[in-house]
Amino acid sequence: MTSKPSTPQVPARAYETVLNSIEADLRAGRIKLGDQLPGERTLAETHGISRASVRDAIRILDAMGVVRTSTGSGPNSGAVVISEPAIGLSATLRLHVASRQLSVEDIVESRILLETWAAESAGRNTDVEHRTRVLHETAELLRAMDAPDLDRGQFHDLDARFHVLLSSLAGNAVIEAMMESLRLSITDYVSDSVASDGSWSKLAETLRAQHHGIHEAVSAGDGSRAAELLREHIQWFYAETQGT
Repeated sequence: MTSKPSTPQVPARAYETVLNSIEADLRAGRIKLGDQLPGERTLAETHGISRASVRDAIRILDAMGVVRTSTGSGPNSGAVVISEPAIGLSATLRLHVASRQLSVEDIVESRILLETWAAESAGRNTDVEHRTRVLHETAELLRAMDAPDLDRGQFHDLDARFHVLLSSLAGNAVIEAMMESLRLSITDYVSDSVASDGSWSKLAETLRAQHHGIHEAVSAGDGSRAAELLREHIQWFYAETQGT
């Protein structure tokens, strides 16, 4: 009886040893948020790899939002652990949307699922202090968006912050990070979807009214109503911009 040939093992890239080591240290608590990673030379010697491979690993961690890198000396120089998951998720999504492997329509549908779930779940969050702060901040964002001289880019930025903040009321950090990443992944597509300032002015008027309605429902603790309004709001904007 002949045995099947074994599948050849693909050798690990040198930088992966650094990534795996840092993941293990984070899991074990040996590295924490705000800690500075060892320097390139130390990591290269520890893992028996070149400094170029270490630099590759640090660049990947930076792109993933796990570390922030800066030059100079001192406690904030080099690679410092920050953990901002939306950065890495959004960068990945943007590239796959650009390559046509993920569609803007699918991103929009995912956003609807997340936002409506978050709105319906907000009432189960018992963190009164967080709820009060979010409702105050979102009310301030609405006032800023109501300014008649606000340009399109500023409006989109405030709009995105409004939606992400409301989603945070569900008290789920993963949902909040995914919401932020979905928003960042199609920012350019949204801003480029409106052909003229005249068209945008009409859209913005409706968006403002929708935002206020959503905020009122959330403030009243009516999660079902807020979810319904969010669904209508997102679907309406996508349908309108697809036709411009």
